[in-house]
Amino acid sequence: MTEVDKAPRPEDGPPRIGGWTRFVTARPRLSLLVALVLTALAVLAGSGVADRLGSGGWEDPAAESTYATKALEREFPASQPNLLLLVDAGRASVDDPAVAAQARALVRRLAAEPGVTGVGSYWQAAPAQAPALRAEDGHEALIAARITGDEGAAGRTLDRIAPHYRGTHGPVEVKLGGIVAVRHEMQTIIQEDLTRAELIALPITLVLLVMVFGSAVAALLPLGIGIVAILGTNAVLRGLTAFTDVSVFALNLTTALGLGLAIDYALFIVRRYREELSAGADPSTAVGTTLRTAGRTVLFSALTVAVSLAAMMLFPQYFLRSFAYAGIAVVLLAAAAALILLPAALILLGHRVNALDLRRLFRRDREPKRAEGSAWARTAGLVMRRAPLFALGTTALLVLLGLPFLGVKFGTADDRQLPSTAESHVVQQHIREGFPGSPGGGLEVLAEGRATAAQYAAYKQRMAALPGVLRVDGPLVEGDTAYFTVQPRGEAVDDPAQRLVGDLRSVPAPFDTKVTGAAAVLVDSKDAIGERLPWAAVFIAAVTLLLVFLLTGSVLIPLQAVVLNALSLTAMFGAVVWVFQDGHLSGPLGFTSTGSIETTLPVLMFCAAFGLSMDYGVFLLSRIKEEYDRTGDHERAVRLGLQRTGGLITAAAVILAVVMVAIGTSRVTNTKMLGLGIALAVLMDAMVVRSLLVPAIMRLTGRATWWAPGWLGRIHERFGLSEGEQGRPGKGAGSGADSHDEPVLAARPGGSRSV
Repeated sequence: MTEVDKAPRPEDGPPRIGGWTRFVTARPRLSLLVALVLTALAVLAGSGVADRLGSGGWEDPAAESTYATKALEREFPASQPNLLLLVDAGRASVDDPAVAAQARALVRRLAAEPGVTGVGSYWQAAPAQAPALRAEDGHEALIAARITGDEGAAGRTLDRIAPHYRGTHGPVEVKLGGIVAVRHEMQTIIQEDLTRAELIALPITLVLLVMVFGSAVAALLPLGIGIVAILGTNAVLRGLTAFTDVSVFALNLTTALGLGLAIDYALFIVRRYREELSAGADPSTAVGTTLRTAGRTVLFSALTVAVSLAAMMLFPQYFLRSFAYAGIAVVLLAAAAALILLPAALILLGHRVNALDLRRLFRRDREPKRAEGSAWARTAGLVMRRAPLFALGTTALLVLLGLPFLGVKFGTADDRQLPSTAESHVVQQHIREGFPGSPGGGLEVLAEGRATAAQYAAYKQRMAALPGVLRVDGPLVEGDTAYFTVQPRGEAVDDPAQRLVGDLRSVPAPFDTKVTGAAAVLVDSKDAIGERLPWAAVFIAAVTLLLVFLLTGSVLIPLQAVVLNALSLTAMFGAVVWVFQDGHLSGPLGFTSTGSIETTLPVLMFCAAFGLSMDYGVFLLSRIKEEYDRTGDHERAVRLGLQRTGGLITAAAVILAVVMVAIGTSRVTNTKMLGLGIALAVLMDAMVVRSLLVPAIMRLTGRATWWAPGWLGRIHERFGLSEGEQGRPGKGAGSGADSHDEPVLAARPGGSRSV
């Protein structure tokens, strides 16, 4: 028999409302006007933000390899080419006189371009370097150069000169590659893909919101909150570019979290507001009660997500720090909009928030009515009756799905992040497959300090004797500084090349030496992440434990939250390795597998997915806590907590997954991995962890779930917050025979249901 009951009514008299609530309820039109003005200013301030963002940031700025790279750029610009011109002679040989003459003419023109230095080519190379710049089939060769300046300046120079060199020149065809071309093309593609993702996600999200809310008016509110958060974050990022480097990849997180979290928060607040209206409250009182209850939960949720993202500030790579900047900004702006703008809109709309109920078009009046949330109540009951089975089964499933991550291999982001048809990818692939010794993939050794020719020669011999060395070129000497190029056998960043970095750094020398190159950058990046990862994990865990304790007053629940949240991410990490490293589904998903995962991606995905998982955890725990405070019945509180939030959490997860999958349609592999991986994580968290594992574990721990020593209890009484009025179990407002039977969705006038 299904229990039907009434939503809790606000206490007699106007509720106590905080300062921001009082302002919103008293001056809703002014609040919306101020928000409109600020949003318009954000549009202006954030315009052109993508053009000021970088596409690198994977290296540690304090690492040995970074120092060596900058020194070589300064002293020997020709040693660090970032622009490659692939000269294709067709069926002719690159040594054909006409081909050679045309190539030398291109070299002279390129050397005269402003902002370009260190120009060299196969046709001008030293004998030791010439074979590396000529394809093995003899039909292609390279012109190498360095475009000076930071990423923005280099991109502008490339835009200016590229049309004059790309294409047919007499007997040769020229394509552009090199790191500056790869990064510039990546930046352009990301901007195009982000626009397409927004066009995909917005209409689908709107349809889903209409299905959840019924009312088209209510469905538009979360989208509005999300757009405000995204525009505001763009303005923040635009301002940050004046002081620090920011990655263009951060725009993807801005869009995903801006829409996802705004929808989460708006779902929670609008659902509670409609519940209060259906219980007979006037709009102003309903908003006050909503902000005092659901508003507190939203605030806690925003803090937990922001804390997880803030952990990326501990890492030196600006790629990771950029996601912290964007994530913190969009989370706080989404929460602020949900707690200020949304209540103002709800007051002005009043009962019209339920207008335009589109579900009436598809509802059949003769269909039997079922109590809202009854399926979730039955699920919770089944799980708790078989708690050991569900706890062990779901845990084993999640661990099994995560096992592929044990074979993870870390690498660097390169041109293979781009689609196979991208020009810079085509050039680099030709170099990998057709040129000897992987040009541009060698290791550079910087030698600083006065030395004799004999000392340089002896040092070169010691390096050449190392296992895994194909050859050593140099030295090229400029004053007291010299550099050698060490060409490893095999791939530029495979395991032997990484071991060679350590061997080179151990070779004794009578001068200071530093090693750089792709493998050295990877080794230093892995070291930097490995050194700081434990601190980031401790930071996330400690602050999460504190926040969940303040929410629940329990010692065990915060520990459960941290462990279960981490467990919910195993499927994501397993899928990342199985799909993107091992290459399964690379054809249908349209990417090129490199056999490795970019070093910073797992850190980013962990921080983002852990925060989103806590977002759903806070929603569920807050309602369980409210029911337990009212009734003192642990099992009933778990059942009703899931009944009242299960549909809400699932709807929010599905909508966020839609946004992330839209991001995952990107043609850039890292963005595809980020979007699809987090989509999988939030779905597993909502549908497996929150629906099955949490109620099973809470049933096994029983009333001990809520235990805390007396001194911690006093701290919680003083500083803790939770949804609903606090009180001793079973003694709070609404306790009694029917107090625990409040449905998830209460009936409202007209026969439809409020969310």
